[in-house]
Parts: sequence; structure tokens; C-alpha cells
Amino acid sequence: MASVVLKSFVGLRSEEASAVVLQRSATVSQPRRRFSVLASKSSPRVAGRNLRVAVVGGGPAGGSAAETLAKGGIETILIERKLDNCKPCGGAIPLCMIGEFDLPLDIIDRRVTKMKMISPSNVAVDIGRTLKPHEYIGMVRREVLDAYLRDRAAAAGASIINGLFLKMDLPQSKNAPYVLHYTDFNSKTGAAGEKKTLEVDAVVGADGANSRVAKGIDAGDYDYAIAFQERIKISDDKMKYYEDLAEMYVGDDVSPDFYGWVFPKCDHVAVGTGTVTHKGDIKKLQIATRLRARDKIDGGTIIRVEAHPIPEHPRPRRVSDRVALVGDAAGYVTKCSGEGIYFAAKSGRMCAEAIVEGSENGKRMVNESDLRVYLEKWDKTYWPTYKVLDILQKVFYRSNPAKEAFVEMCADEYVQKMTFDSYLYKRVVPGNPLDDLKLAVNTIGSLVRANALRKEMEKLTV
Repeated sequence: MASVVLKSFVGLRSEEASAVVLQRSATVSQPRRRFSVLASKSSPRVAGRNLRVAVVGGGPAGGSAAETLAKGGIETILIERKLDNCKPCGGAIPLCMIGEFDLPLDIIDRRVTKMKMISPSNVAVDIGRTLKPHEYIGMVRREVLDAYLRDRAAAAGASIINGLFLKMDLPQSKNAPYVLHYTDFNSKTGAAGEKKTLEVDAVVGADGANSRVAKGIDAGDYDYAIAFQERIKISDDKMKYYEDLAEMYVGDDVSPDFYGWVFPKCDHVAVGTGTVTHKGDIKKLQIATRLRARDKIDGGTIIRVEAHPIPEHPRPRRVSDRVALVGDAAGYVTKCSGEGIYFAAKSGRMCAEAIVEGSENGKRMVNESDLRVYLEKWDKTYWPTYKVLDILQKVFYRSNPAKEAFVEMCADEYVQKMTFDSYLYKRVVPGNPLDDLKLAVNTIGSLVRANALRKEMEKLTV
């Protein structure tokens, strides 16, 4: 078996300088934590106004950040270029997010309680047997979720600008403002918009994988995947099959390093795939994904085609002076599963909370130490999750035989329980030592069989 070499997550741990949800009102109660670093205590008070913060980007990260900032007494301006944006995203959210972010149940298109994991040889494993009656994976459309979070930020007092962020001028002195340049599409100057500037005390970059805010602070590059998705309208009879079911396809035909998916939405399915290593072949991989699912989507009509870059690891720099990156701009998408919605919203909220507390509810200027409170809390909480999923991707996504072993392993009930508990509630769940030992033995056995199969396949191709 090939050895697994783990690269450390750049930017995690060491920065460059170092509930049951039953109704809409249900929330996950969490103890309030006091931050030990309050650098703003020595920072000057903001004279004659409250701290002014710009949030660039209106997805889950930006919407959550803007709402938290506005509620905390910060003068908040959110800039989003496309208010009806439909990002190519599977749209899966964990159960804990619904309560934690007080999401209304009517924005959830489907409650997935069953999944099929389908191997390169089309062996299907049913997943979901360990779910409790109230547990499910929520399926949302990004245009609906994003708009809801932005509207809630606006209701809390944030100003929403329909505009394209262009660049920012960095401060010329310690507490001088950042000057943001953007094209305002709210103006009456036609489709071209009007060039404007905005002075702010701090900036939250929530503008996605191609973040211009990140470029403005020289945050560094990262590997990225291309996600390609088609929304396909299928007949009501075929839609019944996907009523509470999602499918994941693995195999070099659909993606050499990721997976293909069919996720149910309100009245259609989202069919997509992604890859880091074969970006130029993304359309071929998408065709293969459709072919694998053809019996269930045959006769469907493609109603929308979407593509977007997805980060593969955190950026080398996520905080610089009074600028912080969150969501995809920071690189918060997990390996193996490709999940990003919850982590985007959570990072936006955690960053905003650090600004609110550091500024004493907008009364004082913030500095880099305040923003690093968010970074340290984030890394401490979620570093194990990212590391575990990185290991899984390196071990099981490297070849078709390894993917066969992965699907075989997913049939194990203990694996399903551990996986769903970790996903639904966003924690690395401690296991039973005896079951963990059995799982290790079974995993090794699966990998040995996969390696033997790989060798036999190589002989046939010589």
C-alpha cells in the first residue's frame, strides 16, 4: 500500500507570524465563552460614531458576518455583486446548522434521510440506517439560503449594496481607514453602474475562492477544485425516487479525485462533479456522472448550468491588520466531502463576534490581535475535522480500487454512525475502542483487497 504523506494545513495552527430541531424557533444552546485577548482595551475610542466595517460578499459567510456585526452595534455595509447568485453547490447543510442559525424550515427543499454511495463498479451501499427519527441532512438552494441570510442582516441594521468590489487602498497610518473601490449597481446610471468609494475601519472578505480582498492583503494562493453542476428537471414519478434520497458516485470516470452527486431540490435534482487534478476534463466528467445516473434522470431537462472554483485548503494568510477572510475566501471547504456552507456561515459569525467583542460593541478601534482571536478559536475548534477528512481523501480517493474499498467500508453500521454523528453535529466523535479496533482491521482488509485488485488490473492493461 502506498504510504500516505500528510502536508500540514497551511494557516491552521500556525499562522505566518506564528437539539433536536423540531420547529423554526428551535436553537442549539451554547455556553457563552469569554475571550482572553482583548487588545482593543488599549485601542482608541471611535469618535462621534460607531466602528464601521465592510463585508465583501453576500453568501452564507458574508450574510452571517453582517448580521452579527449589525446586532453588535457595528455600522455594517455588505457589498454583493449578484443578489440572485446561484452558486454550483450541492446545497447540503447539517442538522445543527438549522438550530444554531435559527433557519426556517421552509427554506429547506428536502430532508435527506437516505444516501446511496455507488462504487466504480456500480456497487451501491445504502447509508442512513443509524439516523434517529428526527435526524436528516437538509438540502437547500443557495439563492434561497443566501438571500434569507442577507435579508436578516438588513433587518438587523446592515446596509446592503448591490455592487462589484474592485479593490481597496490600505491605510497609510495606524488607524487610518481602508478605502474600498466598487461599482454600485443600485444607482440609476444603467447596467454599467457607478464607480464609488467607501471608507471603513475594518474589512471582512467573504467574496469566495477568487477573493479580491485576499489579493488585496497578499493572502497567498491555494489549490482549488472546479465544481460543475447541472440542475435537471425530471418527471414527478422519477422525482419520487429522490424524495428523501441523495446519491454519491465515486470512480475515475466521474472524478479522479472527488465524487459525482445527485442531490434532490424542491422540484428538480442537482447533478454535478468536481476535480482538482483534471480541470480541463470537467465537462467529460460531468457527462460520465449523468451516464451513471441515467436510468433515474432519463428524459430530464437541464434548466441551469453552473460552475465555480472550490478551495482545497486554507490560505497561507487569513488575517492581516484589520482585514479578515472567512468562508471560501479563507479556504474553509473540507477535503473528501467538499462541504463548505456550514463552515462559511460559522466562520463569518465567529469573525464578527471577535470584532464586536474587541471593539466593545463598536466603541473602540480594532486591530489584528482582535481578529486573531477568531482565527485561534476557529483552528482550535475545526482543525481536527479538516485533518481527518484530508487523511480520508488521501487514502481512499487515489484509485478506483481504493474507492471500491471506501464504498465497502461505508456499508459498516459503525462507520455510518460515526460519520453521520460527526457531520450532523460538527464534531469529531470519540468512538468505542473495541469498535475502533474492528474498524481498523476491516479498513486494512479492504485496502489490501483493493491493492490486490489494482495490481491485477495493471497486469491486464500491460
